[in-house]
Amino acid sequence: MPKNKNETLCVEDLRHAEYYEMQNTFDDLYAKSKNGDIFTHLMDIILSRENILLAYRNIKANAGSKTAGTDGTIIKDIGKLPAETVVKKVRYIVAGSPHGYRPKPVRRKEIPKPNGKTRPLGIPCMWDRLIQQCIKQVLEPICEAKFSENSYGFRPNRSVENAIKATYNRLQISQLHYVIEFDIKGFFDNVNHSKLIKQIWAMGIRDKHLIFILKRILKAPIKMTNGTITYPEKGTPQGGIISPLLANIVLNELDHWVESQWQENPVTKNYVVHINKSGSPCKSNAYKEMKKTKLKEMYMVRYADDFRVFCRYKESAEKAKIAITQWIEQRLKLEVSQEKTRIVNVRKRYSDFLGFKIKMIPRRKKLVVKSHISDKQF
Repeated sequence: MPKNKNETLCVEDLRHAEYYEMQNTFDDLYAKSKNGDIFTHLMDIILSRENILLAYRNIKANAGSKTAGTDGTIIKDIGKLPAETVVKKVRYIVAGSPHGYRPKPVRRKEIPKPNGKTRPLGIPCMWDRLIQQCIKQVLEPICEAKFSENSYGFRPNRSVENAIKATYNRLQISQLHYVIEFDIKGFFDNVNHSKLIKQIWAMGIRDKHLIFILKRILKAPIKMTNGTITYPEKGTPQGGIISPLLANIVLNELDHWVESQWQENPVTKNYVVHINKSGSPCKSNAYKEMKKTKLKEMYMVRYADDFRVFCRYKESAEKAKIAITQWIEQRLKLEVSQEKTRIVNVRKRYSDFLGFKIKMIPRRKKLVVKSHISDKQF
């Protein structure tokens, strides 16, 4: 009996229609996560034929697919293989080898920065990238259901533009003109592995085989530029496909903690939901009542590890800066740079965020946002 045509096609030749049925699965994962469900059998979805082939398509569309890792393989090499061969190999690497999944060494590369310095980039081998993409596709909808609305980096349907718009709203509409510019020292290189695994578990991701694989990814050996091999005890290298998602998992706890101080606190939420006859929020007594509480008025906008906190008063900003710094260092085991973290009154000085310089200027008897491209971009 002849084989199914799709079993003999090279993975390069498969049509997009092959992958469409995964969307219902992702939507179901999102809904269950929103409902607070626990996930203990995710590997079946991760290693499904459809998910693996979708991962190939997504990597192929990425500009980095032409960059090889330490084994020299690029996505075109995988594209020449029959689809079923690719599926079987991914399954074997992840679940079939005697010692379990063992990622190959990550290639370290130094990328120049505009200021003349460099930042380290970790480039996994192509098969490991494919496996990371398989995992990311399944974890992302689960995490999206838990992520904060104030987080904009490396998320579906969110962008730098959305983060800047949210910043404008806090300055222009909310009139919160004291901006705390936070800087976490070497965030990606200093993520605490044990803390991250606990955060993943707390999100309801409790497939023990998957947790084992994630630990192996975090501990993947790194081949340095001089050829030596190192074994990381912390960090999630920039360049890994799953690294931005893991970074958002780490900082999601911070997002919700900051929100709990004001934005999502039951006390303040009870006041701001009152609507007047015109359909707008009633502010006559709400803000006065909210001010009577001991809560700190603050709002955050975050893009990956770059975030700003907006306050109404200098005193509030100073207290928030201390509280958030202590929380990050005690709970996340990360270090906040005292030299680079500062409070800016945007009525007097520019604040830098995501490549823009932002300030409030007077215009027609009111303050409006003025912005331009930051000097750091050149």
